[in-house]
Amino acid sequence: MTVAQPVLRARRVVTTRAGGVSAPPYDSFNLGDHVGDDPAAVEANRRRLASVIGLPYERLVWMEQIHSRNVTVVDGPVRGPVPATDALVTRETGLALVTLSADCVPVLLSDEEAGVIAAVHAGRIGARVGIVPRVLDAMTELGARPERIGAFLGPAASGRRYEVPASMQADVEAHLPGSATRTVAGTPALDLRAGLRRQLLEHGVTAVAEDPRCTIEDPTLFSHRRQAPTGRLAAVIWLEAGSDPAAGGGR
Repeated sequence: MTVAQPVLRARRVVTTRAGGVSAPPYDSFNLGDHVGDDPAAVEANRRRLASVIGLPYERLVWMEQIHSRNVTVVDGPVRGPVPATDALVTRETGLALVTLSADCVPVLLSDEEAGVIAAVHAGRIGARVGIVPRVLDAMTELGARPERIGAFLGPAASGRRYEVPASMQADVEAHLPGSATRTVAGTPALDLRAGLRRQLLEHGVTAVAEDPRCTIEDPTLFSHRRQAPTGRLAAVIWLEAGSDPAAGGGR
């Protein structure tokens, strides 16, 4: 008799503005506790998120995001946000890693064979100083391999709308090649997802998926550039244990 072998699957979720209890201008599913929203509403929204994805509230790990290239490896639940970090990495099954954003790029990474996942907050500063390569290094130290890593780039400010001064565009492009572009009006702009995609490919990650939604354009998403103050959406990743259907049951 063949026994089905346990396998790990990475699960991913990206939230929108809908489905929560926060009042304007954080309406309604704000998950950020640092933007001025009622703390009770934020906690209610976070508990709702945990319930929807089917994990205990305590199994969601949050970050004190500071636009850095700091990476933290976690191996279990954490009380409060992980301080001063912009990326979380784990090998723990059923532990959800959360990154918050409202124009920055949420990046979710997984090597299911190695059982290693990561959630990354990649804003302009973090992307410029190399947060993603540092996360890949941390994942590799835990047994992941770049060619097996799947990457997901979530909703973010698009190059069509992310206007910046020409000097800032040139500076970011020098550190994150492929990010310089033009807005719909023809002014200097940044497309951080394009730069991050190129960076991932150059580091051996070939499976790169992207949510094309622009947070500035899409009113169902939070955008700091479009409306400040505002809430934060969440991109979440966790490992789920299952069985290998290929193993089946035999005699």
